[in-house]
Amino acid sequence: MDHRAHPLSAGAASRRRFVTGAAAGAAALTAGLLVPGVASAATSMPATRSLAFRSLHTGEEVAATYLRDGVVEAEGLQRLNHVLRDWRSGEVWQMDRKLLDLLFALRRSMDSDQPFELISAYRSPKTNAKLASKSNGVARRSLHMRGMAIDVRLPERDLKALHQAALALQGGGVGLYTKSGFIHLDTGRVRRWGA
Repeated sequence: MDHRAHPLSAGAASRRRFVTGAAAGAAALTAGLLVPGVASAATSMPATRSLAFRSLHTGEEVAATYLRDGVVEAEGLQRLNHVLRDWRSGEVWQMDRKLLDLLFALRRSMDSDQPFELISAYRSPKTNAKLASKSNGVARRSLHMRGMAIDVRLPERDLKALHQAALALQGGGVGLYTKSGFIHLDTGRVRRWGA
């Protein structure tokens, strides 16, 4: 019997390391430990997370837990995604979990239990193209089309303070729209704009 390592043994060990590493990475993501931009807050982020929104366009309100004890709550996530849909077309999209975590961290940093007032979240490519054709303030490749961006405000909190708190999280793009009374958040590269 040949006692040399079989070529598949190394491959099996390599696959095992990959699967183990992937599982550990998935567990860390589920627990919110690897969320870019919220790294400083990650250690204090609870394993159970909820969000609340009131849509200014549809009047709908939702308060739902999307993560319970480190495990995604499918029903809560579905309820959030429904309210964060493209309200013009009715299309529902799976919102980026990192964006939800960013919003959770932002609301905590503002010491608020009020719902975010929702201006815009997911936008279908058709809706985005229509808006971009009417305004140069709408990006043609907007992250709204990928469920990675949202426009919100907290009614009982100062808009500029909300903007500063969002910038401090370093979680992606943050835009301040003072005249319209909202901030934009996304999970793209870290950048800032607006006044």
